[in-house]
Amino acid sequence: MTLTQRARQVFADDTYATQCTGINIDNVEPDCTTCSLPIGNSHRNAKGAVMGGVIFTLADFAFAIAANTECLTLPDNAETKLQWVSSSSTIHFLGNTKGNTLTASTLCLKKGQRQSLYQITVSDNDGRTIAIVTTAGTKIPD
Repeated sequence: MTLTQRARQVFADDTYATQCTGINIDNVEPDCTTCSLPIGNSHRNAKGAVMGGVIFTLADFAFAIAANTECLTLPDNAETKLQWVSSSSTIHFLGNTKGNTLTASTLCLKKGQRQSLYQITVSDNDGRTIAIVTTAGTKIPD
């Protein structure tokens, strides 16, 4: 099973991100994830723009997968214990999407034994950067 397939299996239980919001896990590599979201009417605010909370949810979900990739490398029958959670995030909204899909790509800036720092870039299918999110992560002890 690939890391992407394992992530899809483990994170299927994150029903808010996968079912309510509709986020897809596209690719997973160690400490790096790409997720996408087809934009529907339910993702838009009263002015027709994609809601900031939707953009943040996409970025936060991508972070969670990327930060926990080492937890996904266990044998298929082993219990997966996700250990990394976000402890703080900053989002910078840079523009409204003109496309119909958003993509979040993670970049691990630093990962230590107990602290991590990721940058998540959210872009639309026209290649425009919509938001930059910086997320600090904390590892929960076993």
